Amino acid sequence: MTVPIARPGKIVCVGLNYRDHAEEQGVDLPAAPLFFAKYTTALIGPGDPIVIPPVVTKCDYEAELGVVLGATVRNVSKENALEAVAGYVVANDVSARDLQFADGQWTRGKSPDTFCPVGPLVPAAEVTDPHALPIRAILNGETMQDSTTANLIFGIDEVISFASQTSTLEAGDLILTGTPAGVGVFRDPQRLLQPGDEITVEVDSVGSLTNPVVAG
Repeated sequence: MTVPIARPGKIVCVGLNYRDHAEEQGVDLPAAPLFFAKYTTALIGPGDPIVIPPVVTKCDYEAELGVVLGATVRNVSKENALEAVAGYVVANDVSARDLQFADGQWTRGKSPDTFCPVGPLVPAAEVTDPHALPIRAILNGETMQDSTTANLIFGIDEVISFASQTSTLEAGDLILTGTPAGVGVFRDPQRLLQPGDEITVEVDSVGSLTNPVVAG
């Protein structure tokens, strides 16, 4: 497999960061960004298979806009935060819901090998407004998520600034900014990833990312 970005020092993820995703769960909007981590060994590139390990019974997709940092920042202000962005990637925060919900904290359920597909980097200068990008997840040709980054609760500038208050963010780090409504586990009936599926994530102005799903 070939990952199209340099291996990040860390992958910082934001949970519950779209208004429509909070609404589909029937939960209140968070008062501050909710962070969790994915292990870097989860990274794969376009066309690489998402491999569902035998221990996972509920594998889900999450269309996301990824942010790659180009500078190291600590305690950066919201006003200056976007200056640290090298560019953007399409990402899929693949999630083992059974592990995620059973553990109560999310790292294990978010980090199985192959559970972080990403696309090529698009330089920040080529994305006019990262907070106005249509975003979709398409499963076997059927659109499952269809939203826009305008629905982000916490913008990219605020996420970077907030995260940098406690941890140094380094050049190359990857931030996954959250997913909109339409994930499989909250659909009725549920529509979770199965071997033989093909999942595509699209973010306008950033690109498209397609991965097959296989059993491990």
